[in-house]
Amino acid sequence: MCGVVGVIAKSKVGLRLYDTLTVLQHRGQDAAGIMTCDNGKLNLRKDNGLVKDVFRNRHMQRLTGQMGIGHVRYPTAGSSSPALAQPFYVNSPYGLSLAHNGNLTNTQELSRDLFKGDLRHINTDSDSEVLLNIFAHELQQRGKIKPEPEDIFAAVEGVHRRCRGGYVAVVMITGYGIVGFRDKHGIRPLVFGSKKKESGIGYMIASESVALDSQGFDLERDVAPGEAVYIDLEGNIHTKICSEPGKHTPCIFEHVYFARPDSLMDGISVYKARLRMGERLADKLLRQKPDHDIDVVIPIPDTSRTAALELANRLGLKYREGFVKNRYIGRTFIMPGQSQRRKSVRQKLNAIDLEFRGKNVLLVDDSIVRGTTCKQIIQMARDAGANKVYFASAAPPIRFPNVYGIDMPSASELIAAGKTDEDVQDLIGADWLIYQDLDDLIATAAEGNPAIKEFECSVFNGDYITGDVDEVYLRRLENIRNDAAKKSRKKSNGTKEHNLVADIHSDI
Repeated sequence: MCGVVGVIAKSKVGLRLYDTLTVLQHRGQDAAGIMTCDNGKLNLRKDNGLVKDVFRNRHMQRLTGQMGIGHVRYPTAGSSSPALAQPFYVNSPYGLSLAHNGNLTNTQELSRDLFKGDLRHINTDSDSEVLLNIFAHELQQRGKIKPEPEDIFAAVEGVHRRCRGGYVAVVMITGYGIVGFRDKHGIRPLVFGSKKKESGIGYMIASESVALDSQGFDLERDVAPGEAVYIDLEGNIHTKICSEPGKHTPCIFEHVYFARPDSLMDGISVYKARLRMGERLADKLLRQKPDHDIDVVIPIPDTSRTAALELANRLGLKYREGFVKNRYIGRTFIMPGQSQRRKSVRQKLNAIDLEFRGKNVLLVDDSIVRGTTCKQIIQMARDAGANKVYFASAAPPIRFPNVYGIDMPSASELIAAGKTDEDVQDLIGADWLIYQDLDDLIATAAEGNPAIKEFECSVFNGDYITGDVDEVYLRRLENIRNDAAKKSRKKSNGTKEHNLVADIHSDI
C-alpha cells in the first residue's frame, strides 16, 4: 500500500507536495519521493525513510516548478532499498515520471514482453517500473511530437489491455501535464479535486480525499474504475473511461485499516464505516454472549478507536483508553520482518494499570493478521492486572494473502489460515475471541454507498476478483513474502551501494 499525489498549480508546488505526503504518511513509511517540473527541467528527491527525514530545506529549495508528483512507499513484496523509492522516471517519450499504488499480478509476463517485444530494459524487480514502461511504450506508439489528450487516453487503454491487478498511478508528462488512472475494478482508491483562486485554478490527484482537504482543494469526485483524468499545464481537465467495464469492487481493507478515518472513498465515509463496524460487532457479541461479564472496552490504538467507541456505546459499557501510544514508532503492520514488529510492540504501547487491574476487559482491534502483536498486547493486559481478557476483531479472520498491493504475510504466517476461531483464541491467549462476520463488514461499507454492490475481500474469502490468481501464483508469492525471504533480501541489499537519492541532474 502506497500513497500518491500529483499537483498542477499557478504557483510552486514543492512545499504543497511535501505537506500532502505528510498527510498520506500512514499509507507508507518505507520511502518517500517528489518529482517536480520547472520549465521542462525535472527535479527529484527520493530516499528511504519518513517524509520528514527524506526532505530537508536544501532539497525543497531545488524542488521548483508548478507541476509535480509525490509518493510514499510501503513495500508490496517486502523489498526495501533506495532504488525502489518512487517516483520512477523514463526519458522517452517526452520524459515520464510515475508514482504508483497497488500491485500487478502479471508482472513476470509483462517484464518478458517489455524486453522481447518493446525492447525496453527493466532495472529493478518493481512492478511500478514495469507499469511506467508499459505506459511509455503505448504512448510512444502514437508517434506524436506533442501528445494530445486522445494520445494519452490511448496509452492508458493500452495499459489496461496489458496489465492485470489492482493499481492506480499518477504520471507526469514533462512540459505537458499530469494524468491519473485507476484499474478497471477500482480496487485501489484515487480522487481528484480543484482549487479556484483569483490567480488561477489548481488541480490535485491523490490516493485519499484527506489529501485534498489538507491543502484547501475541493473534492470533485473519485476517479472511476478504468478512468483516466488528464490535466494539462493550462489547467484544462480531460477525462475518459479507458477500459472495458469491470465490476466495481473497491478494497474493503482500506476501510478496516489503511485509510484515514477523515477520508471519503467511493462516496463512503471511512469514519462512518468504522462506527458501523462497532455496531455490528456489538450486535454479534450480544447474540453470542447476552450474559457477558465485560467491565470495560479498551481499543488498541489507533485504527480501532472508532469501532471500539461505538461498540461500547451499543453495549452500554465504559470506554477507556488503556494503552498509551508512542507516536514516534511506525505502524507495526507495515514493518518489515517479524523480529522488528515484535520488538516494536512494547516500544509502541504502554498499559495504564488502573484501567486493567481487577477488571474483565474487552480489547478491540481492527484486525488480526499474524497474531503476534495481539498476543503480546493480551499479555500486557494480564501483566497490568486484568482479571479476564477478551478480544474482538472489527474484521473477519484473515486467511488468505493479498495480491493487490497490501503486503499481507504469506499464508503460512497468517494466524487464522486453516484454523478455527477457537484455535486462534488459544494461540493469542485470550479468554474469548470474537470476529466480525464478513457479511456484516461488507454491509458497514455498502451502507455508505448502495451503488457499490461488491467489495474486494480476498484476504477474508480467497476470492480474487481479477480471475488470474491460482495456486502457482500464490506459491510464488509465498516464496517472496515469507519473513525468511525478506531477511535474505535485506542482507543482500545491505551489501550494495545505491546512488539514486538526489536530483536527476546533480547529487547532494
